[in-house]
Amino acid sequence: MVNIPLNAEVHEVSIRAGTAADATSKAAGASEVGRSPGGPAEFDQVGPRLKAMLRVARYHGVELDPNEFRAASASPFPSATDLSEWAQNGGMWARAVRVRWSHLLRFQETGPVVLLFSDGGAGLLTGASAERNIVFLKSADAPDDGESTAVDELRLSQVWTGEAVLLRNARSYVSADAPFTLRWLTELVRLESRPLRDVAIASFTLSVLTILPPLIVMTVVNKVLQFNSVSTLLLLSAIVAVVFAYETLLGHARRLIINVVGARLDTKLQLHVFSRLLRLPLDYFERHPAGETMYHLAQVYRIREFLTGKLLSTFLDLITLCVLLPVMFYINVKLAWIVVACAAMIMLIILAFLKPMRRRYQRVIDAETWKSAALGETVVGIKTVKALGLEPQRKALWDERVAEAGRARLAFGQFASWPQTLVTPIERVMVLGTMLIGAYLAMNDSSGYMVGGLFAFMMISQRVAQPLVGLVRLIEDYEEVGAAIGEAASVLNRPLETSSNSLGLRPKLLGEVTFSDLTFSYIGTKTPALDRVSFHIPAGTMFGIVGRSGSGKSTIARLLQGINRDYSGFLKLDGVDLKEINLRHLRHGLGVVLQDNFLFRGSIRDNIIAGRAGLTLSDAMRAAHLAGAEEFIERMPNGYDTYIEEGSPNLSGGQKQRLAIARALIHDPTILILDEATSALDPESEAVVSANLMRIASGRTMIIVSHRLSSLTDCDQILVMEQGKVLDVASHAILLERCAVYRQLWSQQNRHLDNRGGRPAAVPPRLV
Repeated sequence: MVNIPLNAEVHEVSIRAGTAADATSKAAGASEVGRSPGGPAEFDQVGPRLKAMLRVARYHGVELDPNEFRAASASPFPSATDLSEWAQNGGMWARAVRVRWSHLLRFQETGPVVLLFSDGGAGLLTGASAERNIVFLKSADAPDDGESTAVDELRLSQVWTGEAVLLRNARSYVSADAPFTLRWLTELVRLESRPLRDVAIASFTLSVLTILPPLIVMTVVNKVLQFNSVSTLLLLSAIVAVVFAYETLLGHARRLIINVVGARLDTKLQLHVFSRLLRLPLDYFERHPAGETMYHLAQVYRIREFLTGKLLSTFLDLITLCVLLPVMFYINVKLAWIVVACAAMIMLIILAFLKPMRRRYQRVIDAETWKSAALGETVVGIKTVKALGLEPQRKALWDERVAEAGRARLAFGQFASWPQTLVTPIERVMVLGTMLIGAYLAMNDSSGYMVGGLFAFMMISQRVAQPLVGLVRLIEDYEEVGAAIGEAASVLNRPLETSSNSLGLRPKLLGEVTFSDLTFSYIGTKTPALDRVSFHIPAGTMFGIVGRSGSGKSTIARLLQGINRDYSGFLKLDGVDLKEINLRHLRHGLGVVLQDNFLFRGSIRDNIIAGRAGLTLSDAMRAAHLAGAEEFIERMPNGYDTYIEEGSPNLSGGQKQRLAIARALIHDPTILILDEATSALDPESEAVVSANLMRIASGRTMIIVSHRLSSLTDCDQILVMEQGKVLDVASHAILLERCAVYRQLWSQQNRHLDNRGGRPAAVPPRLV
């Protein structure tokens, strides 16, 4: 029995980890009680459970952001599931588990583990000693060089019920950052080595069992029929019954394991694909049609079918081949060499056709890509097609793309039929030829045992011929799958957004923005979109940006969102270079409303909350009130539960825009960017939004990009852009006096106010 002072020490760990229920209630996430909702949380306000998670994350070199924690459960303390999801969103591997004491003793050199205590506190498991039957705990508030407390099972059970969170760095070869290649897929399959090992053992056993029926047939022919041995027949019947029963059960178990492995590979593959898709920069989606992207990603399903279908079945057939080939040579060497020679000829024929088939199949892929691009473009722009009556033109384009794809597939199919034509007679020789030659050999066999051997050889050769041909055809299938991997990789292996979830600084954003000598050019253009731009936006001010089309207004908004980071010069938020800021943290502090906003299929409440865990209907109502959207929401048939279909057909443009503003305000952003947000509004909706601007801007920096100068008159400062350069920065009244471009834009938009005489009266229409 280990003599360690425990009562005081265990409870000291528990108390230091979470002193009382009121302290732990803060742990439910200061992010839920700061600036409502989701304001910044100071570290000293973070509760013990979040502190423990932060300590373990730092141990693994990852900085989690307390601002991003959202409790989905109604528990007064952060649950293990909420903590795990928070860590996963931060770029870590995390699991909420319930473990026993015996499991804790295994965590000896695994890094710290977060233990959740029953009083709402938490502690760090830093080590264990199975020999002494103790574990070592440390408080989340303890210094890094502080000593751990030794605890045994009895005393730990007084404060701990088994809840824990396992954390580690998610970076490994099979990770979200690994390129999509055949090697990555091989590594993905290798991770399923244990169930695949079981499948291999089962397949080897089944292969051994497949030898028995031919041998039994040979024995029946050579022994039972020649010598009329009933006792041998009964013995063979009993063996056959046992073998069939065992083979049935083992085959069923193998199929179950294969289904599980296939489902797991399928899940991992699809999760990886969607994760990579979300991390692609916006530039990619702006330069590539949606249909083209969807077609390339659809190739992943062919890869999945190859991995879980043809490849796995051929692998299992190879095991059968390794068992049956020696037996086949044992029965008759001559016939066995005939089978192997036929298989070699088939392989040579297919290898000879691979390169020209690859070229023709690439033409099929190109034609199908353009066909999918035309389909996707038509579906996305169906409103424009209907409004302009473009159905004939789109149908003509579709007919042309279908014809091109059909010609490419026809050419590929005609060429691909040649190897099949040449292989077919060889396959027939492999089966029927060996039977005829074997019959000739049996007729010349004086011992009489060749007849039974011929029956056995024919049964085994049929089992061997199929894997041999399948192995050869696997090479042909691999060529198509290799092309599919290339198509999917053309999307998935694009450069990702420059900051992963776990990298970059996470400063507290106050809203101060500084552009200093910044120059930026879009890809493929020589003229810079922004040319040595410099200006300063103090925190908490309303700042307008105006200029003619193409002057660089929206480019400034894009750079602030981190969409483009390949600029020269400096862009700083609160004195920190934007390139060094964690991308998720940056966008969490921003609210963005565009000219054309997309609403997801779902209720109005779901669209405002936008899936952010921990936010409720009251948060949605508060944001809708700020955006001036509550008045029309309450008139809807089901209020905030009114369902929005794809394309938002039951909402007007102004209603959609106000919902988008409410969605941008739901997490109370430090900086709100309105990029031409009111340009598509009707006068009534624009008046409602404009009336709420001052209330929306309270306590945050608001940047309004607009070509309507009337919506910028209340701004503290207005930036005037012209051909990517800064012309002037001042208030509305000062710009009217000293900036000719601003004065000209103002005159053009308000000339109706100065037109005293009015335009000549139009001739009234008459009915003829």
